[in-house]
Amino acid sequence: MNSDSESLQYRCLDWLLTDDVKNNEQLSVCEENDGVKNLLKEATASSSQPKLGGTPQAFQLGEIPTVQDRFQAVLKRRLQIQVQDHPPLFPWETQLIDYPDFVDEPSMTLVPTWGWMAQQSKLNLPRPLPERVFQQLLEQCQALVTSSIPLGAKLVQVVENFFPNDSQALNDIAGLVLRSTYRSVNTLDTIPNIQSDYSDLQPRQQMALSLLAAKQLLENLTLPLSATSPVVERQWLTTVGNLNIRVEYQSVGKLTKLLVQAELPVKGTLTLRTSGTLAMATSSTPGYLSVELGCEQLNPTYTLEVEFPEIDQQPLLFVINPTM
Repeated sequence: MNSDSESLQYRCLDWLLTDDVKNNEQLSVCEENDGVKNLLKEATASSSQPKLGGTPQAFQLGEIPTVQDRFQAVLKRRLQIQVQDHPPLFPWETQLIDYPDFVDEPSMTLVPTWGWMAQQSKLNLPRPLPERVFQQLLEQCQALVTSSIPLGAKLVQVVENFFPNDSQALNDIAGLVLRSTYRSVNTLDTIPNIQSDYSDLQPRQQMALSLLAAKQLLENLTLPLSATSPVVERQWLTTVGNLNIRVEYQSVGKLTKLLVQAELPVKGTLTLRTSGTLAMATSSTPGYLSVELGCEQLNPTYTLEVEFPEIDQQPLLFVINPTM
């Protein structure tokens, strides 16, 4: 027997002696091996004992197509059995998971929720607040932004629900926040430089961080107008882009007008209110939108509501304070 036939036998024997081959697989491999042996015998006999009157044929065993087909069939069956017994997993899987053939349409609907929270990235804070904390702070600021109480009292009321038993410490730190920037407040200088979670900070550090965020939110939501500054602009980052607002006080003779112009990232509505009077404008596409109120003289307070149904179910409320 030549070297090719010996190599083929060794390969078949190697398959038969593999420890993890199943019984039924061993049987099928043995059956296929017997067939290979028979083919080997037939091929050897036909090559060593040619028929009388015929022409002797010289060929190598590896050139017999039937032997190659049988060997490939054995290999294919072995691979199929291994795949069935040990199916491959996706990189994120640790075990086999049955996935549904389809997903119900209602579950794919995105419910808009707090698209205004992206503004936190624009605040000047030593570290970000958890989304849950920031959302509650923004809700409280929205509820108190139109209040006429002093800013220090507003800050305490915005944050006090987080620290109900530390009113004195909260008032002390609120005073520091009002008088100083965060970089010079001793309480904030003690915050570790590591990436600590909000929950890992000391209570006084949490107070300072929350009060800083509340102060900047109230400032962002307040639009002061004066005779020397008749125009004020604000930018608020949403999950779909920037909201740009420009408020202008205009006076022509005895007629006074308050004009609000906004650049919207998505379709939305502007509502300008004061003392039972309102003006509303709605846009069905992103872009510029304006609304105005005219009167003989400016009122002390106006509110501006910006509503984006696509990203949030609750409008964003600004307060306009003219001091002319």
